[in-house]
Amino acid sequence: MDLKARLNEVRGKILKAEAEAGRSAGAVMLVAVSKTFDADQIRPAIEAGQRVFGENRVQEAYSKWPDLKAETPGIELHLIGPLQSNKSAEAVALFDVIESVDREKIARTLADEMQKQGKRPRLYVQVNTGLEPQKAGIAPDDTAAFLKLCREELGLTIEGLMCIPPADENPGPHFALLALLAAENGVEKLSMGMSGDYETAIGFGATSVRVGSAIFGTR
Repeated sequence: MDLKARLNEVRGKILKAEAEAGRSAGAVMLVAVSKTFDADQIRPAIEAGQRVFGENRVQEAYSKWPDLKAETPGIELHLIGPLQSNKSAEAVALFDVIESVDREKIARTLADEMQKQGKRPRLYVQVNTGLEPQKAGIAPDDTAAFLKLCREELGLTIEGLMCIPPADENPGPHFALLALLAAENGVEKLSMGMSGDYETAIGFGATSVRVGSAIFGTR
């Protein structure tokens, strides 16, 4: 299959999973993860109508997305990888959504940059549901306090929560935990589910899924 066929297959599976979960068609946003692919490899997805994309690294995103955004109005770009504090200014300037707010230092630098630039990308807090030491994210038990800091002290609006379950575990309990944390803390959006488990994530209430290899192929 070519990219457009793979993209359409993913869209169809999302529709089916929405229906099976008793959710309305279009309830789940597809974030096409284009990390490591260059502009020429991304354009067919844009031509097929895809407008929401995810990138892991700020520097890599700058190598392709300013031009792609200029070519096609309406592109929405998500940062889904870890953010270094010294890249906060660039991230605020380029990205429409930053999904990896994962510690106080990043929250503070983003708040400062958003005020300086007069630009307010939408923000998600990343939760380390599996408490994996090598993985970014707030511990589940610290989520409420971190959200309070972001909202009350820093004046940040947190739109959603994001997680990446451990690769060797059933993702369902992790998705359920993220949904519970969101409900307990008045957070509306859930970014969860990737190429191998996005249909499961939809059943647990994902509002967006981050799908890369199922669309673009292996890297």
